[in-house]
Amino acid sequence: MGLIVNPVAGRDIRRLTGGASVSSNYAKRRTATCALEGLTVTDDIEVLVMPDNAGLADRIVAGAPDDLVVNLLDMTVTATGEDARTAAERFAAEADAVVVLGGDGTNRDVAHGIGDVPVVSISTGTNNVVPTPIDGTVAGVAAGVVATGAVPADEATVRHGSVEGLVDDGTGVRRIRGLATLGILDRQFVGTRAILDPGDIIGGVVSRASPTEIGLPGIAGGFAVHRPDDPGGVGFRLETKGEREERDENRNRERKVRAVTVPGVVSTVSVEEHRVLADGEAFEFDVSSGVISADGERELEVRDAAVRLRPVADGPRLVRIERVVERAASEGYFGVE
Repeated sequence: MGLIVNPVAGRDIRRLTGGASVSSNYAKRRTATCALEGLTVTDDIEVLVMPDNAGLADRIVAGAPDDLVVNLLDMTVTATGEDARTAAERFAAEADAVVVLGGDGTNRDVAHGIGDVPVVSISTGTNNVVPTPIDGTVAGVAAGVVATGAVPADEATVRHGSVEGLVDDGTGVRRIRGLATLGILDRQFVGTRAILDPGDIIGGVVSRASPTEIGLPGIAGGFAVHRPDDPGGVGFRLETKGEREERDENRNRERKVRAVTVPGVVSTVSVEEHRVLADGEAFEFDVSSGVISADGERELEVRDAAVRLRPVADGPRLVRIERVVERAASEGYFGVE
């Protein structure tokens, strides 16, 4: 088993400016300890924990259940998202399943290198779409069941989609990847990274859409529901202030969508264009000056660029936690003689 815990997840500026949840390192350690306890329902499990510069992994190892073999993964710590990517690449070759504690950004970093290894994702971030808010003990039980093959991985997981961006500014083509979303923002600089003002959103492409979700998936979910394992995605473009002022009142009303754009914030946005996209089908933007966001965080500044965003079917295999545990129980996995 691999265990990846991001010590900085759930601590960005949105916890101060909106209704976003806060996840302290103490809370993360408790959740990780619960996940390790859940693994004890399974025999012959060895756990490797991604190290970090906050000492969180050291405390998790020290507080692990006595009947579980838990050690630190031997790797160099950079205190950046590169750590999760490095750990994921190692676990792709060595682990039967991985438990991830973090937010959408952490899961995106893990998705870069985890391959086909099943991922049990527990929400400890600020503005989560992908990871599941679930008890760590139950998540640990599910991880052990999948890792041992008690429930086959192909029956226990769903393949989450992702989004790829190609940026051509005349000097070459740059690529950027998102797990749930890539967005185009009317911003000059990356800055604090978090998207705080929904008025900055020009548009984007999402691999999942639902009115129950926050940010770009919530906006897209106002006009199209798209499940995480559905093929393709949804692309949309919002209207600028000038375009909204030019239209008559009735037409304006028909094009408006209410969505939870930031934790604690419900916004009304005007939609210029939207459509469901097949895998690999591009949704294009001409950006004179702006920023591309990935999974709710501003990532890449662009100038005078043609941007093509497209859904792709190569995301991580996420474990259906409740379904796996219920399946194992129905087959007598938890019975004691």
